[in-house]
Amino acid sequence: MSTTMTSKGQVTIPKRIREALRIEPGDRIDFDVDCKGRVLIQPVRPAADRKTADRFEAVRGRASIRWRTEDLMRLLRDDD
Repeated sequence: MSTTMTSKGQVTIPKRIREALRIEPGDRIDFDVDCKGRVLIQPVRPAADRKTADRFEAVRGRASIRWRTEDLMRLLRDDD
């Protein structure tokens, strides 16, 4: 996959790469070069800008089993 640099030094990031990095117009991106000369690209995602606050928030509401509170507490407490 290749692209052409403009006279202003700009390039278009291919759609496949944008989708894999989940970047959208206006997102900030970090560039770096490793010791072998490879360019590394990654989105800047400061804690305040993350779409999910934490790993628990990321899965909140996704359980396919509907637990009753009493049943869940019995399971967690190992009550028989």
